[in-house]
Amino acid sequence: MRVMSSTRLPAATPAPSTSSAARGSTGIFIGLGVLAGCVAAFISWFFLQDSLAALGIPDPGRLTTVGLPFIRAAAWMAVAACVGSFFVSAFLISPGAGGDELIGAPLTVDGHIAARAGAISALAVALLALVEIPLVFSDITGSPVSEVLSPELMAVAFNQIATAKAWAVTALMALAVGIGGLIARKWAAQPLLFLGALTLIVPLGMEGHSAAGGDHDYGTNSFLIHLIFMVIWVGGLLGLLAHARRLGPDLTRAVRRYSLVALVSVVAMSISGVLNASLRLEFSDWLTTRYGLIIVAKVVLTLVLALLGFAHRQLTIPQLERQPGLFRRVALVELAVMAATVGVAGTMGRTPPPPPRDPNLNAMQLLLGYELDVAPTAWNIWTMFRFDILWGTLGLVLAGLYGYALHRVRQRGLSWPLVRTAWWMAGSLGLVVVMSTGIGLYMPALYSMHMLGHMVLSMVIPLFLVLGAPLTLAMEAFAPADEPGIHEWAVAITKSRTVAFITHPVVNVTQFVFFFYAMYMSYSFYEYAISEHAGHVVMNCVFLASGYFYFWELVGPDPLPNRRPTAIRLFLLFISMPVHLYAGVYLMQLGPILGEGFYSALGLPWAPDLHVDQKVGGGIAWGFGQFPLVIVFGYLFVEWLREDRSTARRMDAKADLDGDQDLEDYNAMLAALNGEDDSRHFRGR
Repeated sequence: MRVMSSTRLPAATPAPSTSSAARGSTGIFIGLGVLAGCVAAFISWFFLQDSLAALGIPDPGRLTTVGLPFIRAAAWMAVAACVGSFFVSAFLISPGAGGDELIGAPLTVDGHIAARAGAISALAVALLALVEIPLVFSDITGSPVSEVLSPELMAVAFNQIATAKAWAVTALMALAVGIGGLIARKWAAQPLLFLGALTLIVPLGMEGHSAAGGDHDYGTNSFLIHLIFMVIWVGGLLGLLAHARRLGPDLTRAVRRYSLVALVSVVAMSISGVLNASLRLEFSDWLTTRYGLIIVAKVVLTLVLALLGFAHRQLTIPQLERQPGLFRRVALVELAVMAATVGVAGTMGRTPPPPPRDPNLNAMQLLLGYELDVAPTAWNIWTMFRFDILWGTLGLVLAGLYGYALHRVRQRGLSWPLVRTAWWMAGSLGLVVVMSTGIGLYMPALYSMHMLGHMVLSMVIPLFLVLGAPLTLAMEAFAPADEPGIHEWAVAITKSRTVAFITHPVVNVTQFVFFFYAMYMSYSFYEYAISEHAGHVVMNCVFLASGYFYFWELVGPDPLPNRRPTAIRLFLLFISMPVHLYAGVYLMQLGPILGEGFYSALGLPWAPDLHVDQKVGGGIAWGFGQFPLVIVFGYLFVEWLREDRSTARRMDAKADLDGDQDLEDYNAMLAALNGEDDSRHFRGR
């Protein structure tokens, strides 16, 4: 709904035409979800039944055969609607006035409607995910749904079926995002809800055909990237169409911003999709297998969507202000094709893939995705190279974005310290090197290399990135604008209450210590984390984020809310330094072997002594962690000296102006005290 003026229209004024009246989009959201589900159900019922029967897979019944792909495709459209709605409320709709700049600004009516659509979409995801769990169990066991809907069998599904666990986790996460979206009333919550909506992709992106077989680390990571950009692309257009139908303000600016995001998404989806398919399919399988034909159908539909996107950029955007209805019609057609594409993709999880290229995979290839033939040495960990699709790509993107910001700074006629550029490039490109060479390759296979990678990811890479001052660079590269943009978003981060809470000294030191210890205090938790590719991804994310926040508060040049004085930060550093010493000693003396079951199952050809390797890992934690802290100590000590000299200079300048009045007042106070003491002494005698 729209807020209308209370001024009464003249009687002769005609009613607005239906083409210019504000409209809701609930029906379109539901219709596109149903369209995606129907496409998936149609393909599953008419084209996959004989393939499953030929493989000896039992028929679970019509309800599962049709319902599972229908619910899966509809759930993905709901995820896209959730992501897109919060994307619009956070970055495409300007907040209202009345707050403390951007960070405290309330949502406008349009922003509130978009956020509510995102929240309702998240709750729909939670509901659909719960419905999908028994359908998955029915499909895997070949039993009708009615036979698996018992507490005992559902408990088995949660404990033993990875796909059921993924949908259950997704349901819980979606419930949290939905409740948060219904409660939030200010703009500051919208970027956080957008990130929360994106995390709904992770559990589902870590299971399926891509997570099995050789090179499954490549398959899973490329699939995850593919899904992230898919929901941003589809969801962004969904949210934008809803904004256009309710006649939201600044539609031209919003469309131009989305157009750039869509272009990046198409490129990222195409590259990651082709890479993912090439890992599992021979070229001859593309047109001779059902799995290959489904991928070909996705490719064709994606090309159609790319052409429609090009038409948007060339035809509808220049005429947007004169003919907004043209944009809405083209966008609706594009979304229909997107929904069909999502429906086609929704059948892939139930489509038997072609046989693996190498059917004789050993345990190491199945568990890691690749082989390690020799023991790590100080030389070969730097000469081995296997590009890490996830972290290597992230490092290159971070370096590229920083370089673009530097270009913008020079265009504005400003300068930027070379040392900050060097720190950032060392961190971003160092992430590429570390995760693509021997440290990243051996990290999942040996405890000692895991600990070395942990130290680098939590104490070296974040420190280098923090010293690059990326937020300050963003504020320098992009000038302030009347409408919120990159400059305003960067300023908002520096004033965020969430950031202030995380970087509070007590919270910051606690989280840094907790994430270091929690990983190694529970044998079962560590075993589970290292035995799943998702566990490795989550651990590395936690290492990087925890280290970044820790060093951001200690030495980050970026402005932060309520940054403590240097003396306090030095004190916090002294408190946290012994943590790694104690943890290292604890790990070196630990009797049970962490992750013994997983490490033994790898069958490494040089047969390492796992107990000795664990002692080496403890030694790395004991010794390696002190080197970055020495850099931090030196940085803080120099900053402390600068502050002390600056204070002395201010005092000297003040003394020159007022004739050192503070010193005169102090001497007078001492003289008065001495006179009072002498008087008391005289009276005592």
